[in-house]
Amino acid sequence: MSEHTTSVANGRRFTGFVSIREQQHQGMITLRGDLHSDIVSKAIFEITGCAVPAQRCVERADTCAVAWMSPDELLIFCPYSSVANKEARLSRAVAEEFATVVNVSDARAVFDISGPAWRDALAKLCPVDFVALTEGEIRRTRAAQVAAAIWVSGPEDVRLVCFRSVSGYVFDLLCTAAAPGSEPALYG
Repeated sequence: MSEHTTSVANGRRFTGFVSIREQQHQGMITLRGDLHSDIVSKAIFEITGCAVPAQRCVERADTCAVAWMSPDELLIFCPYSSVANKEARLSRAVAEEFATVVNVSDARAVFDISGPAWRDALAKLCPVDFVALTEGEIRRTRAAQVAAAIWVSGPEDVRLVCFRSVSGYVFDLLCTAAAPGSEPALYG
């Protein structure tokens, strides 16, 4: 039997052949600019402890992670309680650069998906070769009809980031894809 509960403190949860949990209060900052700039690289490192990641990769340090989103865009994950401070510090640090820094914490939703079969659940929704996607990588794609980013955060863990405005739809999609008994049949 599946478990489908909602809690104000912990976000929505579902347990099927993988577990799904909505992260509440995840701090996120988008930085757009020249990722090869010494000023940007130095600011990212000083404020997050992370280097600017390689293409489609995520760097982690302490409570922060920095994800490569495009040739001129990073998504910074940090505690919600420190996002305003980090945003202000980043803005000041890159003020002389052609760059923008925006707190997108309340505009995005994050779902943690855990279990050895996470690839099977997400393969039902996304046109991605999940076998080729390894730990520490991030991929922008679509989850059914909406934009999403998928970060392989551990051996059996992945984070899905989407716009908050479609988070209910995405949560329902994930629950359907992970429903007990809907695991793909193994052939051969």
